Amino acid sequence: MLDFTWKVFSSTGNIDTYLLFKELQQENVEMPDDSQDEELGEFNLPVS
Repeated sequence: MLDFTWKVFSSTGNIDTYLLFKELQQENVEMPDDSQDEELGEFNLPVS
């Protein structure tokens, strides 16, 4: 997603696209790929 947003910004120069890129970049730093945690959560469900 970051690559796509950057490519759109670099081809258009649209400041809103740049701001979106920076926001996505910051979220990526704060929350690195948690997909593994979510996948593991499926297997760690309590057994009744």
